[in-house]
Amino acid sequence: MSPLSDESPGEPFDHPEVQPPDFEKSPLGRSEYVTALAHFYRAEMYRSMVWRTRLDTSTNWAIISTLAILTSSLNNPEYATEALLLGMFVNVIFLVIEARRFRFFDVWRARVRMMEENFYGGILRRDQRSMDRDWGHQVAADLLCPRFHLTRIQAFRARLMRNFRFIFALFLIAWVGHRLAPSGPDKFISGLHIFPVWVPDVLVGILYTTLILIAIFTPKAPPPEEAYWPHPDHPGEDISSLDV
Repeated sequence: MSPLSDESPGEPFDHPEVQPPDFEKSPLGRSEYVTALAHFYRAEMYRSMVWRTRLDTSTNWAIISTLAILTSSLNNPEYATEALLLGMFVNVIFLVIEARRFRFFDVWRARVRMMEENFYGGILRRDQRSMDRDWGHQVAADLLCPRFHLTRIQAFRARLMRNFRFIFALFLIAWVGHRLAPSGPDKFISGLHIFPVWVPDVLVGILYTTLILIAIFTPKAPPPEEAYWPHPDHPGEDISSLDV
């Protein structure tokens, strides 16, 4: 009978003659390093694609809701004020959701770009010298202690300037047209006797003033490369951070 036959199945390495392999002290060959990095790159690319798809989903929601609300306001002009106000603030909610998703997407995108420029770029040009010699330590530090590279307000501005500025511009045009040339009596305003008729205009003014101030005074979201290299010297620096 084997000397290990009376050992517990869950503790196979308790026998003094059988020791577990110490992988931490084993030297890592180049082929093993390349294989591990290739799998890691595929995983990070998949994560970034998943969050990129979620960004498209929230944008599609905003576009569909905008078309539905504008159509409803045209078909029922007496309720256009209510519909347009609802559409504006619903799109603010969509924008907040998309900004949150963009922050997560940017985490995975930054890691992917780091590997592409320092590892795969060198392979393609037959030059294994990395642009940043500490890029591996930076990616490892980001894995051990994940952090967002963008603030909430930066992500909000990025998605506002990329997609939602057109949606809010369309709502503003519809609002101005409705207020200057009403198609009929406004039942929403006439039904709110306790509020002055200019209250909806004030709400719209506050909303658009806030959006304009955010677009002007919020620092731009830098590309992932600039988050690691303050003075990058590569073609990627000419690509807008909004073109994701």
